[in-house]
Amino acid sequence: MAILVVGSVALDTIKTPFGTARNALGGSATYFSLAASLSVPVNLVAVVGRDFPRRHVELLRRRPIDLTGLEVARGRTFRWSGEYHLDMNTRTTRALALNVFAAFRPKIPGIYADSPIVFLANIDPALQLAVLRQIRRPRLVACDTMDHWIRRKRSTLIRLLRRVDVLTINDEEARLLAQTPHLRRAGRELLRRGPSAVIIKKGEHGSLLFRRGEMFAVPAYPLEDVVDPTGAGDTFAGGVLGYLARQRRLTAPALRRAMLYGTALASFCVEQFGVARLTTLTRRDMRRRLQAIQSLMRC
Repeated sequence: MAILVVGSVALDTIKTPFGTARNALGGSATYFSLAASLSVPVNLVAVVGRDFPRRHVELLRRRPIDLTGLEVARGRTFRWSGEYHLDMNTRTTRALALNVFAAFRPKIPGIYADSPIVFLANIDPALQLAVLRQIRRPRLVACDTMDHWIRRKRSTLIRLLRRVDVLTINDEEARLLAQTPHLRRAGRELLRRGPSAVIIKKGEHGSLLFRRGEMFAVPAYPLEDVVDPTGAGDTFAGGVLGYLARQRRLTAPALRRAMLYGTALASFCVEQFGVARLTTLTRRDMRRRLQAIQSLMRC
């Protein structure tokens, strides 16, 4: 069962206390696709410029990622440059050039119109709604967002939540969207807006799952070396949705297990710059990491 993802494919220049990567493959849809494709095929919809390196296309094609929906537009690819500080929890954007992404209007190929599972990565909520109008009867819809859209397009985002089954959002954004400083209240408020599950990502402090009458927590895996946190949230989402795509129903046990899977993948993502570690993962690596995370949760 393939997952449809709509989001960004970008070229990132990243500086951390451990080095610098220039023009690395990035973007929300990229990280999500590489993570989810470890479990199921992925159909990717995004836009790049004519300067997008061929080697990156080939890297994606080596995985079960269909690029029929990857538009190549006249102009330059979306570029982001950022610097992480010593604690690796804060970063400063040094440069942002939307380029062809500024005019991105997702066109879902006909072969994707019956996609049973859809992930709406971080783009304008008006575009996320436009994507859903092009999908016939999805079984599961998940989405992500960011503070920019919460502040500027709150009403549109709230309307989108009525059509979403799973919302993934970080703790700062959850507080902003729910208009409360308390995460438990934020989780309940966001559930009230429509989703049947809300997953709040807390970075190095793990993640929280909220369902009606239920809360579940997963710790982050404590790494000795975090090289680059870029894309960890999208990788987490790819792991969660990839696991759920193999399940028959969106049950509480399936969601809990999916969060473990997403946590494991995110912990690998941050070990190297960009998507590098996601391209070398083995099932043995995943099995060992999952066991390690589970051992942290035992009393």
